[in-house]
Amino acid sequence: MSSTPFPFTAVVGQGDLRLALLLNAVSPAVGGVLVRGEKGTAKSTAVRALSALLPQVDVVPGCRFSCAPGAPDPACPDGPHEAGPGTGRPARMVELPVGASEDRLVGALDIERALAEGVKSFEPGLLADAHRGILYVDEVNLLHDHLVDLLLDAAAMGSSYVEREGVSVRHAARFLLVGTMNPEEGELRPQLLDRFGLTVEVAASREPAQRVEVVRRRLAYEDDPAAFAGRWAEEERAVRARVVAARALLPQVRLGDGALLQIAAACAGFEVDGMRADIVMARTATALAAWAGRTEVVKADVRQAALLALPHRRRRNPFDAPGLDEDLLDRILDGFPDEEPEPDPDPRPDPEPEGPGDGGPEGGPPEGGPGGGPGGTPPQRDGADAPEDGRQAGPEEAPQAPEPQPSAQGAGGTGPEQAAVRAAAPFRTKVLSVPGLGEGAAGRRSRARTAHGRTTGAQRPRGQLTKLHLAATVHAAAPHQMVRGRSGRGLVVRSGDLRQATREGREGNLVLFLVDASGSMAARQRMSAVKGAVLSLLLDAYQRRDKVGLVTFRGAGAELALPPTSSVDAAASRLEQLPTGGRTPLAAGLLKAREVLRVERLRDPSRRPLLVVVTDGRATSAGTLGGDPRALSARSARLLASEGVTSVVVDCESGPVRLGLAGVLAADLGGPAVTLDGLRADSLAGLVKNVRTSVTSPAPLSTPRRAA
Repeated sequence: MSSTPFPFTAVVGQGDLRLALLLNAVSPAVGGVLVRGEKGTAKSTAVRALSALLPQVDVVPGCRFSCAPGAPDPACPDGPHEAGPGTGRPARMVELPVGASEDRLVGALDIERALAEGVKSFEPGLLADAHRGILYVDEVNLLHDHLVDLLLDAAAMGSSYVEREGVSVRHAARFLLVGTMNPEEGELRPQLLDRFGLTVEVAASREPAQRVEVVRRRLAYEDDPAAFAGRWAEEERAVRARVVAARALLPQVRLGDGALLQIAAACAGFEVDGMRADIVMARTATALAAWAGRTEVVKADVRQAALLALPHRRRRNPFDAPGLDEDLLDRILDGFPDEEPEPDPDPRPDPEPEGPGDGGPEGGPPEGGPGGGPGGTPPQRDGADAPEDGRQAGPEEAPQAPEPQPSAQGAGGTGPEQAAVRAAAPFRTKVLSVPGLGEGAAGRRSRARTAHGRTTGAQRPRGQLTKLHLAATVHAAAPHQMVRGRSGRGLVVRSGDLRQATREGREGNLVLFLVDASGSMAARQRMSAVKGAVLSLLLDAYQRRDKVGLVTFRGAGAELALPPTSSVDAAASRLEQLPTGGRTPLAAGLLKAREVLRVERLRDPSRRPLLVVVTDGRATSAGTLGGDPRALSARSARLLASEGVTSVVVDCESGPVRLGLAGVLAADLGGPAVTLDGLRADSLAGLVKNVRTSVTSPAPLSTPRRAA
């Protein structure tokens, strides 16, 4: 990998992305940027290129926390610092890996020295490294929630606190926070989304000419990074100078009462929660005015600020696509009189000049749009109205599953296929959990040993000590004080005395939905209720940090409609478009689910599965297996039970006469059956609180150890 970064000004198109990054460079108080988009759209390239545009920072020589010589942090662990000249260095771009630990992020205290010597020996983490620079989190949606909380708290307060058993350290941590994510891999919680100041949706161009320019620049960069960067050096210097000038102008920008009323009206009109949106919009509009070289915030600044600050705050549930109705925004702002300030220059970054025919980063359209030549001719329209392909994507532009194709014959040729019906309104479900004690990824469903939670015991640390059990450590060290020559009040502690606290919390599971889509489920009202129940369980899985998968069966066989993923909205999309019809190959569905769970166990052995079978229990087809359908279904269910798969059957049978086949299936699976009404958390017919397997059931796939 080349040490010469791809030039920021050579990124093709993606005007909103570049503008959001530059506004945060002008005013870090805006609160960072969350970049959402499909893979290969220059998200990482643009972020890594930004650091080269930030002004150089002066630091106290030898300070590991990058204190400014003119105003050092009085609480700096390396302080106090004496007055003196500083040392200049480039602003850092620090990257937080997805698998980072809490100590790697916030820093680590040497507990042994703290107990034995009373010394605060602190090893700085990534938050300290990023102070006065950029902290970049790729795939932020895959980061553990508690790490995201720590990260956003530090960004909001401008400082980081590390506390371990009464020993605490504080240091300054002010940085430009940038996160990128692919929504296909799962969403962030709304509470965490709200903590990012701005959000940008990016997408690759579908225009061949624009894609050609991307490839040209990328190939030219890879052939000779230094020469390519040299061709863009003048543009880089111009943008860097503009950032410096905007930072200097920012304190002089006036945010008048008229602009504040426009901001408040926009936030109220879009019904965003809380007041953070108003504050972020005010800071963004002020930064936009400074970037444009003005000292007064105008309506165009407020409009552009709304497009960047509000889309991700509009979500009411995880299945809502982020976006903003620009017509509604215009109607809200049209209710205010137009200002007559000096002419407003284009708030976006300067478009790249006609390039030397080089090829671009990971993806993204040139500013020129479809009419632009291969050199990326800049667009003729200005301001926020410029319709670039890098604009905010509306809900209608989100990736959609293929539309089902109705046919005269259903799957298996046994009857007409029914068109997909809409799901009924979701409801709050009872908690379904896997019995025993697991060790999977942190979540909110089943009991597990975790890094966070209530303390249940102590053990010798395996590797680096992370959570000290103080009482157990003192108990281990106390018998040896005389032998160790203790003479004062301090306790003589050795590394062998340290004890790690064992904690019990909750884990996320793999919830695999096996949905009967056969003709017996095809009644519109019935299928709507079934989809509503599954949608409710999906919402519950989202809230409990589960992975989800979807297997459907009808006609002659079963198919994996959605491989296990963290994206519950993708599962909801597949479910919404699920057609019904044909016979009921229940055994094929159960065996398909078994195969999916087998493969997933190899990929992630610590994540325990929960199989949710949604059916009326009928089995009318053996599919390609041959034999008696009901006998095959019973054998398949018992096979899953013998492998320790925790299952629950959602009984969809309705009407005055019921056969009770779902209950028979549940008995074969070794789990309970619950009706659609009984699935509701507020139902009086409550049946399931926790899914419990029989005492006589075989051991699970991954038998958990007893709690310490």
